[in-house]
Amino acid sequence: MNGRGTTIENTAAARRMRPVMNDAYLLLGSNIDAERNLPAAVAMLSKFGHIAGVSRVWQSAPVDGSAQPDFLNAAVLLRTPLPAAELRLSVIDSIETSLKRERDPNDKNAARTIDIDIVLFNREVTWVEHRRIPDPEIVSRVFALQPLVDIAPDYVHPDTGVSLKRMLEDAAGVQELRERGDVALTSGRGTTADAQAES
Repeated sequence: MNGRGTTIENTAAARRMRPVMNDAYLLLGSNIDAERNLPAAVAMLSKFGHIAGVSRVWQSAPVDGSAQPDFLNAAVLLRTPLPAAELRLSVIDSIETSLKRERDPNDKNAARTIDIDIVLFNREVTWVEHRRIPDPEIVSRVFALQPLVDIAPDYVHPDTGVSLKRMLEDAAGVQELRERGDVALTSGRGTTADAQAES
């Protein structure tokens, strides 16, 4: 066999061995020591794939109007070989446990050190246990849409057929957000702005 044939075979074999990468769009939230917990969560996530986008950090009041501290929210685009179920049940649960997340079965909106949700996954509609992806609540929640628009404004939602940017425009004014420029997340190669530019 000539050298060219060997090269073609080697290239084909490399493609077969290369893992399929998934685009996981994650929403992170915290209102307990959030300035520390959000960057820590991003750093932990980077061990399970390539951080291709990181949003700005946004502050907002609790959606239930309760008298707890404001939340800080951000979005991350993680390119990972892991399927959605493994990412949720193994990686995310482990990170939340490491950051001392405590769940109150009687109050899903309780204060938390960290909350990480897979809100979009590739262009798929799927389920991980009782959680639907895309998360049905993001279509009307500005605190979720704004960080997602930071990293993927032209992403077309699989259910609505509308871009995230348009969805945010339609939902504008529903909830007040404040950008927290003092809380910088990194992608492992630079700042929030660097990661946005790459995505």
